[in-house]
Amino acid sequence: MDTSQVGCTLGFDVTEPAEIVLQIAAQKPRNESLTVSTDGGRVPTTEIGGRQHIVHAPKGILTVTYSAEMPVEQPRPADVTDLERIVALRPSRYCPSDRLGGFAAKQFSQDNAADTVRAIAAWVHDHLDYVVGSSGPSTDASDTLMDGRGVCRDYAHLMATLCRAKDIPARVAAVYAPGLSPMDFHLVVEAAVQGRWTVWDATRLAPRQSLIRITTGRDAADTAFATTISGYLLLPELMITAVAGGSLPYDNHTDLVELP
Repeated sequence: MDTSQVGCTLGFDVTEPAEIVLQIAAQKPRNESLTVSTDGGRVPTTEIGGRQHIVHAPKGILTVTYSAEMPVEQPRPADVTDLERIVALRPSRYCPSDRLGGFAAKQFSQDNAADTVRAIAAWVHDHLDYVVGSSGPSTDASDTLMDGRGVCRDYAHLMATLCRAKDIPARVAAVYAPGLSPMDFHLVVEAAVQGRWTVWDATRLAPRQSLIRITTGRDAADTAFATTISGYLLLPELMITAVAGGSLPYDNHTDLVELP
């Protein structure tokens, strides 16, 4: 069976002892390895709440290395649950859907959820410019709409916000994205269509069929690959790898695609 290969190396400069939460482990890997180390040796990790890992990092250089093999063929994901639907309709930190209801109502008037989501994805793609460094940690979907530019998280936040404003449950998924260039962690949208979570990438920078889920949440506040709970650190090194098992598929970015 073909397998995809994913991984990352994170190099932290810890200037004060820190507690860090990592979300870099792929869902349902076949084989994987996670190593956290300093000059003094291995640093233990604690897995919590699914695939999150807590690291208590001493002062100094901290290196995190992750690799995984992912089966190309995976079981069909579950239907959208009532709890997922309700959570994915609420406004959130970076997706203030309660503030964009009027705009969404005037801009999108399709007859069904599938066509509405397609139209929103196309609109976000056509009306934003992808500009590295154009947004920051406080940028929400309203800021992105007014500024007209952003990176993948901004595209995802705006699309999810507009879907929620049209009463379509939407959430974001952090993924490894074979075919993405330049390679990085990637954020996409899952919108509920016909009782299923369908994945959408308004940047259109990678085929959806080869995406590999890391984690899912309301917005980037839930899906950050590293969160500092205490202490202080910098991230001078970040390297991501994501190689598809077999040839990269063609994606027209209009078909209904599901993320395992």
